[in-house]
Order: sequence, then structure tokens, then C-alpha cells
Amino acid sequence: MSAAGTTAVTVGTKAEPAEFGPLTTRMFARYAGASGDFNPMHYDDTLARAAGYPSVFSQGMHSAALLASFAVDWLGADTVRRFRVRFREQVWPGDVLTCTGEVTAAERRGDGLLVTVELTATRQTGGVAIGASADFLLPG
Repeated sequence: MSAAGTTAVTVGTKAEPAEFGPLTTRMFARYAGASGDFNPMHYDDTLARAAGYPSVFSQGMHSAALLASFAVDWLGADTVRRFRVRFREQVWPGDVLTCTGEVTAAERRGDGLLVTVELTATRQTGGVAIGASADFLLPG
């Protein structure tokens, strides 16, 4: 995917879905190192099970980062003006996240086209792991 031109983006425009995964404990551990989130619930399976979880689970920000990368691959990193996420379900090792996005509003302005998009990262179970909304200011 690449940044969309303003002529190609209107209300109802949808991004081509993208999948991430299957996600692994190794990915969670690598994200811990990259982000500084060293909560052992994300990489120590024995501790996570002792705490009552079925296994380790992904950092919410890890899943949000995957959704954000999907969004900027679609509309461009330099055009992001707002990005808000809502964590809805935990993500486990073996999960595959399918990211989708749709333009829900578009406003022509003097400095470009301000578009609002709704984004989701859905687990293979059908449960939404992350919901998000974002604004992008597209040139033109």
C-alpha cells in the first residue's frame, strides 16, 4: 500500500485489508525491548499462567502499532494529524490480526483534504482487538 491521492479518497473508501501474524511470544518480547514495556505478563508464560491468564498476551500498544502501521501504509505517515485507539480484546500468541479501514468523513480545506477514518484490528475469532479513529490531512 502507499499514500492515497486525494482524488482517490472519498467517504466510504476502504483500505485493502492487511493481516499481521500469527503473532508470537517472541514478537511480544521484541516489542517489550523496543517500547520499554517490560511487564512480564507479555513474555513470561509461567508468571502469566500463575496470574490466571491462559498464557502471555500482547501489549495493547503492540497491537495498536500494527494498526497504525496499516493506516500510514494506506494514507501516509506524514499526513497523520490525530490517532486515537481503544483497546477491546486481548491478543494472544497464535492470533492473526486483520486490519481494516474506511473513510467516514472528508472535508476540503485550504491546505488539503482532511479525512477521518475508522480502523479496526480484528482477531481470527471475529473479536475486535483494537478500534481506532484517525485524521489525515492529504495534500492537494
